[in-house]
Amino acid sequence: MGSLRIGTSGWNYPGGLGTWKGIFYPAPAKGSRAAANRKFDELAYYAEHFDTVEINTTFYGLPKPAVAQTWAERTPTGFEFSLKLYQHLTHAEGRQVPELDLAVIDEYRRGIEPLAQAGKLGVLLAQFPASFKESPESRAYLDALLARFHDYPVAVELRHRSWSDNFHTTLSLLNSRKAALAQIDEPKFRLSIHQNQLPNITGFYYMRFHGRNAAQWWNHDKSEDRYNYLYSADELKPFAETAGAARRLVKKSYLYFNNHFASKAVVNAVMIKSQLGEPITGVYPQAFVDRYPETAPFVSTKPALQLAPK
Repeated sequence: MGSLRIGTSGWNYPGGLGTWKGIFYPAPAKGSRAAANRKFDELAYYAEHFDTVEINTTFYGLPKPAVAQTWAERTPTGFEFSLKLYQHLTHAEGRQVPELDLAVIDEYRRGIEPLAQAGKLGVLLAQFPASFKESPESRAYLDALLARFHDYPVAVELRHRSWSDNFHTTLSLLNSRKAALAQIDEPKFRLSIHQNQLPNITGFYYMRFHGRNAAQWWNHDKSEDRYNYLYSADELKPFAETAGAARRLVKKSYLYFNNHFASKAVVNAVMIKSQLGEPITGVYPQAFVDRYPETAPFVSTKPALQLAPK
């Protein structure tokens, strides 16, 4: 039985209608309470509830060693970070495929080294856009990119259907580099990749839940609207069964919820933990349960009683 880690995609959502403040985190304070509120460590609090998190910020900017070091210091032993690759390595700008910038790769590797040294580096996620189609050029680029990160576990998120239309070739490439095909749940369109949710390697399994808000996937006022979706218990059950089966085939499994609007990722992470019989740790605010009463049977809103020493 392999290990299983369940968490969310990111932990810091401070603004907008989809903020986590006042739901999973304390509500913004004013006056004398404001200073204490500013000192509240969201990552440390998050790590009381989950043993892994997927980092989005490393997609928008190259990771800094000093920042990675603070992440390691603010989380307990055994906690793991999975990190997106920098966008210039996965998203082309006016080209058919991205540019394999070795200087950027070297800087990225230096930035995540503190996490690797602390034993807290989980998986690197190469998230490609729907415009990244299967072709000899794109296969060559993907193979070269994976070669540059051969000493790290890498999951590859492909979205265009051409990759599943040529599934044997796609899996052969990934398997040769011991990279996992990231399984994704999201709204499906005509050109969306087809997936069977099965692991393609024995090293690890990687699953991401983006929600199913098809109406606002492409047409939305703000980007957070795309992720305004709460999975029902019935919708999660097949994934819990798949994850339970996958962990018997692989050494490690990672499940991340990216439907982050208004802490819905936290809600669904708790729900699937319950379905899988995983421990649900940490104390949750009453506001969280009031907002999402379906979590009441699973979470604690009061600290556990501590027995006095004899």
